[in-house]
Amino acid sequence: MTSATPPFALPALHNDRFLRACLRLPTDVTPLWLMRQAGRYLPEYNATRARAGSFMGLATNPDYACEVTLQPLDRYPLDAAILFSDILTVPDAMGLGLSFAAGEGPRFANPVRTEADVAKLAAPDLDKLRYVFDAVSTIRKALAQPGADGVVKGRVPLIGFSGSPWTLACYMVEGGGSDDFRLVKTMLYSRPDLMHRILQINADAVAAYLNAQIEAGAQAVMIFDSWGGALADGAFQQFSLAYTQRVLAQLKTEHDGCRIPRIVFTKGGGLWIEQIAERDVDVVGVDWTLGLGEARRRVGDRVAIQGNLDPMVLFSGPEQIRAEVARLLDSFGPMRNADGSHAGHIFNLGHGINQHTPPESVAVLVEAVHSYSRRLR
Repeated sequence: MTSATPPFALPALHNDRFLRACLRLPTDVTPLWLMRQAGRYLPEYNATRARAGSFMGLATNPDYACEVTLQPLDRYPLDAAILFSDILTVPDAMGLGLSFAAGEGPRFANPVRTEADVAKLAAPDLDKLRYVFDAVSTIRKALAQPGADGVVKGRVPLIGFSGSPWTLACYMVEGGGSDDFRLVKTMLYSRPDLMHRILQINADAVAAYLNAQIEAGAQAVMIFDSWGGALADGAFQQFSLAYTQRVLAQLKTEHDGCRIPRIVFTKGGGLWIEQIAERDVDVVGVDWTLGLGEARRRVGDRVAIQGNLDPMVLFSGPEQIRAEVARLLDSFGPMRNADGSHAGHIFNLGHGINQHTPPESVAVLVEAVHSYSRRLR
């Protein structure tokens, strides 16, 4: 978006703001995308899901996955696409039997709870996840557009993702979602050897999974540590962060000569933001419980920051949304650090968008972020 030349290649894109911000390069506006931007708040998503017959019918069909990935981009001028998939594809490919019951969320038919269960656990054959990689390549092709000069470039970059080893383990042991994480924490404290074995397998599987997404065309990757914040201090470092780092250490940092940024988001992880930023990561995501200015002060110029509007703001009126956008962007501060280097900020929600969000509120949000950040520059 600007004339600055990075010390590494960026892919050919009509809009590369997101990648530039990830790598702390100057941008004309603050880029934004939204967690769960392809989802149930959009009527077109619900229509496609109805045609697919089920969530898994949607997620495992590359053409449907491509269609819903592009829907928010066709409606809003967002600065990145994110693969439409589910964080539980990896344990499903391990044979745990994933299903989605109406109104109940994900369930595993074969949870991992005993020593015998752990002994049988192994990283999945990536061929069982071929539908994900096919979706990535299909989306990349669909994003390609000729410019005014006739040169074909991507509209925006495509983000691949996975759940973190710890978050996957939570679902694998609990058998689904949980309010108290009683089963997984019981294993963690009473049989840490079993928990470490699960996490080792998960970490290596996630690394292979994300690298395969990169090879298929993902131009950045994100690790969702959705349940890291459920852990006590000390346990987080040992059972979540250490295995996120095990993933990061194995990830490709470049593909086809282009840098692949890595994002880590730990919901409820504000306590540990400095420790997360010290890992092999380019961007740290923050939820709405930590101020952007405070987050920036604590991580310094080591990483870019992604976040962090409370998703419930989108249920207020346009003026309130604009005011919250201005407050957050102001709180981040100037885009240059004291030493003259550029800071990186990607605007996002502090967690996934709520399914009842009015679509028109998202339009207000996107316009407000772009217009106010342009004025700040």
